[in-house]
Amino acid sequence: MGRILSFIYGVVCYSVSFVTFLYAIGFVGNLFVPKSIDYGFQGGTGNALMIDMALLLLFGILHSVMARQGFKKMWTKIIPKPIERSTYVLFSSTALILLFWFWRPMNNTIWFAESQV
Repeated sequence: MGRILSFIYGVVCYSVSFVTFLYAIGFVGNLFVPKSIDYGFQGGTGNALMIDMALLLLFGILHSVMARQGFKKMWTKIIPKPIERSTYVLFSSTALILLFWFWRPMNNTIWFAESQV
């Protein structure tokens, strides 16, 4: 892959990451996004819990495994080294996008903390 193509690929990957990060702010804060952490189709607390845990595991495992040196050595045999980091960013962003898309809010109280101050 040429330098210019690698650069364009990197710009696209990091642009996807930036937009995903901005959406994450809205998603967690319930601000300016069509679907957020507290709003959307629920489908029951048990269902929501299983789906949300699976989505969090997907992101966590993908994000952690791809960051390991052993994986990077194997991965750069398939993906050229200059675009390895951009591909990692793209895959992590895609996992977050899936999390946003399929997230199920839970209407029940999961935990409650109260301050004595």
